[in-house]
Amino acid sequence: MAWNEPGGNRNDKDPWGGGNRGNDQGPPDLDEALKKGMEKLNKLFGGKPNGSGDSGSSGRGNGSGAAVGGVFVIVIIGLLILLAVESVYTVNERERAVVLRFGKYAETLGPGLQFKLPLIDRVEKVDVTRVRSAATRGHMLTEDENIVEINLAVQYVVKDPKAFVLDIRNAERTLDYATDAALRHEVGSAELHQVLTEGRSVLAVRTQDRLQKSMDFYHSGLQVSKVNIESTQAPTEVQDAFQDVQRAKEDEQRVKAEAEAYRNKVVPEARGMAQRILEEASAYKEEVIARAKGDTSRFLKLLSVYEKAPEVTRERLYIDTMQRVMSNSSKVLVDVEGGNNMMYLPLDKMMSSTSSVGSGSSSVSRSIGSGRLNSDEIGSLTDRVLQELRNRQSDNTTRRGREQ
Repeated sequence: MAWNEPGGNRNDKDPWGGGNRGNDQGPPDLDEALKKGMEKLNKLFGGKPNGSGDSGSSGRGNGSGAAVGGVFVIVIIGLLILLAVESVYTVNERERAVVLRFGKYAETLGPGLQFKLPLIDRVEKVDVTRVRSAATRGHMLTEDENIVEINLAVQYVVKDPKAFVLDIRNAERTLDYATDAALRHEVGSAELHQVLTEGRSVLAVRTQDRLQKSMDFYHSGLQVSKVNIESTQAPTEVQDAFQDVQRAKEDEQRVKAEAEAYRNKVVPEARGMAQRILEEASAYKEEVIARAKGDTSRFLKLLSVYEKAPEVTRERLYIDTMQRVMSNSSKVLVDVEGGNNMMYLPLDKMMSSTSSVGSGSSSVSRSIGSGRLNSDEIGSLTDRVLQELRNRQSDNTTRRGREQ
C-alpha cells in the first residue's frame, strides 16, 4: 500500500518521517526533508541526531554534523562532475580510438565526439595518417664475402589500429628488428658491385617487400610505404681500395661505351662503302655492256658502208682517227709541197716564246693545251703558222740558190 493512500488510515507512511498527518495530502516541506536527510547522513558518520544528548552540547553537535554533511555532499557532487567529464572524449579526423572494456577489445571508433564508461572503458587513440620513420645502419656481408656499410630509412603508417595496440607489445621496436633482418637477408643475396652501383634501387624494393611480409606475419598493423637506401659504401679501413676498384669499373664502362660508339660509326660507313662499290661495279658493268653493244652496232653499220665504198670509207676512217689523235696534241706536222721532209711546228713553244702578244698568247697557249680554240684564236694561230711557213720557204729557196 502507498504511503499516502486515502481511507482515513492514521498511520501514514511518510518517507520524510513527518509522522501522522491525518488527512493532510499537501506537498512535504523541503526544509524539513533536507533536515531529515542531514540527520541520516550524520547517523551514518557517527553523529548524533537532533534532540538527543544534553542541551549544552546539542548546538555544537548540530553544527559539526551539518559541516560534515556539507563536505560530503560537495565531494559527491565533485565526483559526479568528474565522472561526467571523464565519460566524454573527442577523436579528431587523423585518429582512431581503440576502446577496451574491462581490458578486452570492444570496438574501434572514428572521428567525432565519443562516450565511454568511466572506470570501465579505456581508450587508446592512434594517429593513422602520420607518416612515421625509422632508420638503421650497419656493416653487412655480401654474397661474395665482402663487407659493406649501409644506411637505410623506412617510412610507414598505421593501417590497423587494433593490431597496433593489442596484437603486439611494441610494433615500432619490432619494425626495427624486422628491418635489420630483411636488409641483411637481401644484402647477403647480392654481390658487392650490385649493392654499390645500379643494384641499390632493386635492393630497396626487395627489402621493402620482405619487410612488409614480416610485419604482416607479426600482425603489427603497420604499412611500409617506402624504403630508401641513403648510402652504400665500403668500410673506412678499405675505402681507398674500393674507390680504386670503382674507378677501374667506371673506366671499363667508359671504354666499352667508346668502343660501341666507334663500332656504330665504322660499321655503317663500311656497309655504305661496300654498297657503293657494288653499285659502282654494277654501273660499270652496265656501262661496258652498253658500250660494247654500241660499238658492235656501229661496227656493223660501218661494215655495210665499207662494203659499198671501201676506198672512201678507209680514207674517212683514217682522217677521223688522225683528227681524234692530233686534237689532243700541241704539236703540228705540216707536209710542204715540193719538199722532201715534213715541217714540225711546236705551237706551245711558239706561243710561250712570243712576248709581244701579251696576255693573248697565254690564253691561246692554254687553249692549245686544253684542245679548245675559239675563232679569234684559230685566226691568230693560222696567221702565225702561215708566217712561219713563208719564212721557212724563203730560207729553203735561198739555200737552194746558194747551192746551185
